[in-house]
Amino acid sequence: MSQGKSKLREKLEEKAREFGFCAFGIARADAAPKSGERLRQWLAEGAHGDMIWMEETVDRRASPAGLWPEVRSVISLGMSYAPAIDPLALAAAPEIGRISVYAQGADYHDVVKKALKALARWLVAEADCDLKVFVDTAPVMEKPLAEAAGLGWQGKHSNLVSRSDGSWLFLGAIYTTLELAPEAATPHKVHCGSCTACLDACPTNAFPEPFRLDARRCISYLTIEHKGPIPLEFREAIGNRVYGCDDCLAVCPWNRFADSARRNRAFIPRAELAAPALADLLALDDAGFRQVFSGSPIKRIGRNRMVRNAAIAAGNSGRGELVPVLDRLTEDEDPVVAEAARWALAKLASPSLRNGEA
Repeated sequence: MSQGKSKLREKLEEKAREFGFCAFGIARADAAPKSGERLRQWLAEGAHGDMIWMEETVDRRASPAGLWPEVRSVISLGMSYAPAIDPLALAAAPEIGRISVYAQGADYHDVVKKALKALARWLVAEADCDLKVFVDTAPVMEKPLAEAAGLGWQGKHSNLVSRSDGSWLFLGAIYTTLELAPEAATPHKVHCGSCTACLDACPTNAFPEPFRLDARRCISYLTIEHKGPIPLEFREAIGNRVYGCDDCLAVCPWNRFADSARRNRAFIPRAELAAPALADLLALDDAGFRQVFSGSPIKRIGRNRMVRNAAIAAGNSGRGELVPVLDRLTEDEDPVVAEAARWALAKLASPSLRNGEA
């Protein structure tokens, strides 16, 4: 690496940390050649469920050059949202709706993209290059690129695992026309060994084999992306989860190295999202939903999906005091919500499940 490029890389990493990123690496644009092939196979199996946009963008998603032919280097960045408490702690509180750790604070799309844009402006001024920034919503294979850039490796649960930040990283990428020296000649090594904790923890058996996820069985997919009625076979396994699921991430042994002090302050949980009462979620109308989840990634699923999820959780809760609000929801304008409420009432009518009734 020339002295000039070396100096630029050092300053770039320094700026990245200044803007809130705790993980930084560089990869060649062609550094993850097999990711497109694996993506196409996954789509061919239908494992993406209702996420039709993944089919529609497969050619652009399969490789950085497919999205932007001029790209030469990918700057991969990570921002920590490591939790301060055990994400599984609320499993024993059936009257509470469990929200995935990543969604308890500010919307990561907004926070990460703002930081990426600030870093991009600095880089353009410093090196006079063309670039594009991406966070999650664009057809970008963030995880394979982050692995190639040395941020971590894709674990058996298919998510990125970092030796310093565990499973708790939001990823962003900057595509640039600059020829930047890559972090390493080969991608990050996989350090999962014989461990299968993440696979064993999945409540719905969403992993047909290590490193493969069937989204159609994943609670995160079912509670966030899936729009219709949640299949009956998964409802009990959902427990009190109303938005996402952290189980496969939370049990990863590498999380013992993750320090919540490295968490970006924007992702400190909001009190109303850390442990919301199911009764409050079930009572939400559209206006109330928008008010509670303003500035949260949860807002994109809308009131109906959230109340559907809360009704399923209520059915699993054994809490008879939720019957009146569920009764009202059986007349809800949304037929999916009404059906979920009827299912919940039937579950609560079972003597074995009414242990929470006062």
